[in-house]
Amino acid sequence: MIKVEDLARSFNGLWAVDGVSFGVKEGEIFGFLGPNGAGKTTTIRMLCTLIQPSRGQAWIAGYDVLKQPTEVRRSLGIIFQDPSLDDRLTAYENLKFHAIIYKVPRRERKMRIDRVLGMTELQGRRNDLVRYFSGGMKRRLEIARGLLHEPKVLFLDEPTLGLDPQTRNRIWQYLHDLRRTKKITLFLTTHYMDEAENCDRIAVIDYGKIIALDTPENLKRMVKGDIVTVHTQDDTLAQKELGERYRVVVKRDSSGLHFEMDKGEEFIPKLVKDFSMPITAVSVRRPTLDDVFLKLTGREIREETASDKDRLRQRVRRIGGMR
Repeated sequence: MIKVEDLARSFNGLWAVDGVSFGVKEGEIFGFLGPNGAGKTTTIRMLCTLIQPSRGQAWIAGYDVLKQPTEVRRSLGIIFQDPSLDDRLTAYENLKFHAIIYKVPRRERKMRIDRVLGMTELQGRRNDLVRYFSGGMKRRLEIARGLLHEPKVLFLDEPTLGLDPQTRNRIWQYLHDLRRTKKITLFLTTHYMDEAENCDRIAVIDYGKIIALDTPENLKRMVKGDIVTVHTQDDTLAQKELGERYRVVVKRDSSGLHFEMDKGEEFIPKLVKDFSMPITAVSVRRPTLDDVFLKLTGREIREETASDKDRLRQRVRRIGGMR
């Protein structure tokens, strides 16, 4: 349903997206996982014909993004990262305007609007102004709008950004029902690790490049063993001793010392017994996608809170330091 070959985009000589290639199957939930400024939104904007690539090719539903932009636009729906509803209109008026823009046949408009409002449980608010909607209701209305012209691919750029966990879970219930009933292909970007778990496959993107692509489970297998977290009275000395004694790479942050260990639960009693200094706390858990990102990049994705502009500046300094 989506085919991408060596897609790239530069801004003033800086590669925001640097030669990404991947494919997405029909009916698949495919995710781009990465920090702000990694190139996720730029990739979606190229695939949706909002900006032209600097090089490379892409096809949506068999249509060439560069040569057949009109057919591409008819084949897709998009939920933007930033709100894009007109809050001076009602929910029904927002959907009717979208139907007109996408040339939905007049005889089908009311039926389709009723259907997507029912699907997103907004039928009772159809005549209310959008300015009085909650964040979750607005997101559901944007999803309804994206589905109105019956696209083959739905792009979701940070679809639950800023929503509370309960609303995020509810949105994902709609999306899973949608994939199951309509066989629609979903392409989302996110930096929420739990949200990425909903994907059939994930491409981890950083500094404009795809650095890993696989199922969530296979990506987590990149982290060997369990994640052991240790707190001691002197983490500086403990970090050195752990590395030397057990031959592991020990990372340190504000939450303690972390390292990978096979059969972590069996290892903990031995650690507590043999370690030279008192251990104040110890825990073990299975790897997460956050651990995968940390292993691939050397940092946690939740540390990446800089703006896109700041990230581009960081990338310039990084590239300059590599020369």
